[in-house]
Amino acid sequence: MPRHVLTVLAVSLVLLFSTSALFSWLSVHWRLPVVENLLQSLRQQETEKSETLVSNNLQLMATRLGELQAKVLQLDGLGERVLEMVGSKKPVAKAKETPGQGGPFLPTPLGLDELQHEIDRLALMVESKTDELSIIESRLLEKRVRERLLPTVLPVKDAVFGSSFGHRVDPIAGVRSMHEGLDFAADVGTPVVAAADGVVLSAYLHAEYGNMINIDHGDGLTSRYAHLSRMDVVPGRLVKRGEEIGAVGTTGRSTGPHLHFEVRMLGVAQNPAFFLKKGTEFAQLKRR
Repeated sequence: MPRHVLTVLAVSLVLLFSTSALFSWLSVHWRLPVVENLLQSLRQQETEKSETLVSNNLQLMATRLGELQAKVLQLDGLGERVLEMVGSKKPVAKAKETPGQGGPFLPTPLGLDELQHEIDRLALMVESKTDELSIIESRLLEKRVRERLLPTVLPVKDAVFGSSFGHRVDPIAGVRSMHEGLDFAADVGTPVVAAADGVVLSAYLHAEYGNMINIDHGDGLTSRYAHLSRMDVVPGRLVKRGEEIGAVGTTGRSTGPHLHFEVRMLGVAQNPAFFLKKGTEFAQLKRR
């Protein structure tokens, strides 16, 4: 290649690099409008992205905060209703006396840290209230179980109330004696039901009680159904309250068709009326 051509190329490259360096130096030190606008546009885009990100985070956190606040209110209302069902009352805290306060209302928006702190506080409150409701639920379940184990269901429907619990003149011997149960007069074959949930202890023919069923309701509480015409259960059978277990009869020491019903605690006869009155059917029972 001719020498003068190489010289021209070298001079051109030097001029190109010099111009580029000069432009860069001027851009930095003199802030040319084109470069300044470009830098400002980039900064504005970054700022907008940051603001959008912060705004989205704030919106999400505010939504979460609102959900937790609604959950706390819901749990409070549910807890009060459950307490009423259990029969307990929520303790009322005494109001503390505070000095007078006032002034204009100037709301201050919460920052990210404050929002996160409030969310964490409400999350702990929701967890605590959920635990409290679990305890109340257990108490309610225990109460329902106890209620189902109490003999409160009338053992014979559409019966006529006969002899009550206590001393009476024996209908056969004609002398004063203790009657340890209640008598319900009904036609032979009238269904007899369990007064409460339990396990059948025995079902057999007794010399005086006739066909007799004893049911264990737990904690020493039992119920007895006597003078039956038939027995539909066997020892060890689980029965539910209101479930048919036999039928009215006049077997054993009896003057006519009726059900002799007893409730015993640790083997000691109790007045069945005390239990049956807790139900809704005993008050409607026909009396002679």
